[in-house]
Amino acid sequence: MPPRQNPSLATATAILGDLVAFPTISHDSNLGLAEYVAQRLTEAGAKVVWDKSPCQTKANLFATLGAGDQPTKPASSNGKRRGIVLAGHTDVVPVAGQTWSRPPFTMHFENGRLYGRGCCDMKGFLAILLARLDKLTEATRQSGVPIYLAFTYDEEVGCIGAGRLTAMLAKHNIHPRLAIIGEPTEMKVIDGHKGCCHYSTHLSGLAGHGSDPAKGVNAAEYAARYAMRLLEWREKLASKAPATSPYLPPYSTINIGRISGGAAHNVIADQARLDWEMRPVAQADLDAVKTDLAEWCAATLVPDMQARHPDADIRLEVLAEAPSLGQTKNNTARDIMLEVTGENSSGVAAYCTEAGVFQEAGMECVVCGPGSINQAHKADEYIEVSQLQLGLATLDKIADRIDHIASGVVGK
Repeated sequence: MPPRQNPSLATATAILGDLVAFPTISHDSNLGLAEYVAQRLTEAGAKVVWDKSPCQTKANLFATLGAGDQPTKPASSNGKRRGIVLAGHTDVVPVAGQTWSRPPFTMHFENGRLYGRGCCDMKGFLAILLARLDKLTEATRQSGVPIYLAFTYDEEVGCIGAGRLTAMLAKHNIHPRLAIIGEPTEMKVIDGHKGCCHYSTHLSGLAGHGSDPAKGVNAAEYAARYAMRLLEWREKLASKAPATSPYLPPYSTINIGRISGGAAHNVIADQARLDWEMRPVAQADLDAVKTDLAEWCAATLVPDMQARHPDADIRLEVLAEAPSLGQTKNNTARDIMLEVTGENSSGVAAYCTEAGVFQEAGMECVVCGPGSINQAHKADEYIEVSQLQLGLATLDKIADRIDHIASGVVGK
């Protein structure tokens, strides 16, 4: 383990080791980790609300420090936005198919780095939150400004938990003003990113012998036509990049990740599936693509298929539609983080986060957290100890400026 440079860093490091030991891959439960986090929050005096998934095997945690508004109380708020949410996800990506030089769910220290799945993305941020509960709680008690902590599930598969969490808060009239999402940015300030939308298109045809293709409905062939329509849209989107787009690439993108279907060379495929994603710069691009596909299938592809088999069909499954984080002129969350980090300007990210979900819920949002996104999702994922230390110092500065956060006054 790293040398104990200060008590907070030692605590954060120990907590991170505990968090990494929970293999919270998105397709598995996060309840063990949630129980661990809830216990630490409760022992620190926080009021903790569980928000379980429909399948009951996962949960969001929403913690209120001090005497802020609580979802367990009757809805009585006048809707005025108060306070700040510090948010992060508890799930991690799989390790299957990767070659690790050390056990992925046992944290290992070497040369100033902490290795383990989730160390960077994004249990490092969760660890520093839990290590500074005392400082954050004292800040909210002295100021009266609500500080909330959000620990979500299934971010890696579409920001699903965050969507449920913000819906719960709205139901109970909890309206935080600001949200800081601690994804790994090396403590750089990010105030914009594209959305990320995942879809599966399912095609049902009619099987038959490959020697007479006209007697069946080949779902694989229609999947190929569908794929070509997507590729046509990809070219259109690339040609209409907004002139002021800050992204690389500057336009909305479409990617076909997988096409599957059929049984053998000489059998007409009666089933096919096409998995694809879109990362829109603007909602209008997403709406245009989805509308065109739906209308084209209804007017052309499906009638052609059903002329030979009435039960043939094409169905679009929406797996996730994580919204973009739009850059706005007035964003106190961004301005506060620029002040406390000492950065001169904010930027945009190529990846998607839960920030867009919190922004849709009416909060001013920013993405800023310890670690480098270049280490995320890789074998031998790690976070620099110096990044944890920087993150802890930044949390302390946020706590010291909580009055400014409440008033929107920056620079004092």
